[in-house]
Amino acid sequence: MIVGLGNPGRTYEDTRHNAGFMVVDRLAAAWGAVFKADRQRKCELAAGPGVLLVKPATFMNDSGLCVGPMMRFFKLDPRSVFVIHDEVDFPLGVMKLREKGSAGGHNGIKSLIAHMGTQEFPRLRFGIGLPRGKGEMIGHVLGKFRPEERELLDVMLGKAADAVLYTMEHGITKAGNIFNAVQDH
Repeated sequence: MIVGLGNPGRTYEDTRHNAGFMVVDRLAAAWGAVFKADRQRKCELAAGPGVLLVKPATFMNDSGLCVGPMMRFFKLDPRSVFVIHDEVDFPLGVMKLREKGSAGGHNGIKSLIAHMGTQEFPRLRFGIGLPRGKGEMIGHVLGKFRPEERELLDVMLGKAADAVLYTMEHGITKAGNIFNAVQDH
């Protein structure tokens, strides 16, 4: 299961906090997969080759309400639930794969840990950068990428999708050795 984190609805499309959604949308497009709402499980689902793509239909801070039940329904080991989320501590152009870890202050990951009962699930942290001024974090993560960032964003979404595919085939350690060094700025 590949989970992209973000916020549902048109208001949040193309915002920094929706980087996870953008990556799974890129994967779905490559596979010709279409997302369909699953209201019972509070998510949108699309089928890829041997994998389920998931976008929680809850807000970011409640992502675990979708992911925990989906993991249990499909009887998945948490280590087979690959999560993609935004990371303010990395500039745009940087992404890192991790095998497991704490939430590091990310409320969506806190929710996943609470509802999955573990922090041992792989993830791709997609750099969105820090806000320009102090005290502007909410406006930053819920804001859209600036026009001058669009070209790099497109490149990084492609590289993130490649990193997910490579991880599926070769494992997170090998993928991390290749993709953790990506810095295009």
